[in-house]
Amino acid sequence: MAPRASGSLMSSRTGSFATMPLPSLVPKDRVFFDLFNQAGQNNVRAARLLEEMLAKWPDDGGLAREILLAEQEGDRITHAIVQRVNSTFVTPIDGEDIYALATQLDDIVDNIDETADFMGLYQIEAPMDQAQAMAEVLVKSCEQLAALLENLRGFKDLEKYWIEIHRLENDGDRLYRDAVASLFANGIDPMVVIRWKDLFSILERAVDATETAAHILEGIVIKNA
Repeated sequence: MAPRASGSLMSSRTGSFATMPLPSLVPKDRVFFDLFNQAGQNNVRAARLLEEMLAKWPDDGGLAREILLAEQEGDRITHAIVQRVNSTFVTPIDGEDIYALATQLDDIVDNIDETADFMGLYQIEAPMDQAQAMAEVLVKSCEQLAALLENLRGFKDLEKYWIEIHRLENDGDRLYRDAVASLFANGIDPMVVIRWKDLFSILERAVDATETAAHILEGIVIKNA
């Protein structure tokens, strides 16, 4: 009898088929967690830069440029996440959840950059106290979100983060309503009203995006608990 070809599944001693190990379907790619962590830290940096910019305005000292660079870094991270989802057979988190979370994290830094951009385009002479208060809330919410992302790998003991983000979002909503009301209560120039209402709306969207991201993360944790 001719010798069996190398790589045959049949055992030469027993004539039975040998059991071959199946490829593992357990998600091995942990890079997603690193990328989400990077996105969270980048958002914190951008939010802090915006807070500093509003405090120093109109002398931004190049902070608008730094915020733009943070927005570009956010785009790079989002692109890396999407590329990795498309090239990974089994992801550690549901693919649709990864897309949704990446989108919300990118929306946060996009809104921060838009706020900084509009400060210059609208030729704002001085910041309003309400804008600085909303920026402070945004920084705190981004910090909580970043901490949540940093500890996501274990899917445990994360409830405190999204509870605090929800509380901060409520604070942001209250500040937004008070800010808009103040625009119409003090006989301010209508053009100034329009400009600041736009800016307050963008800041509110940034804070809202942190809560939406937290809701997505809560769902991810429940699915993987």
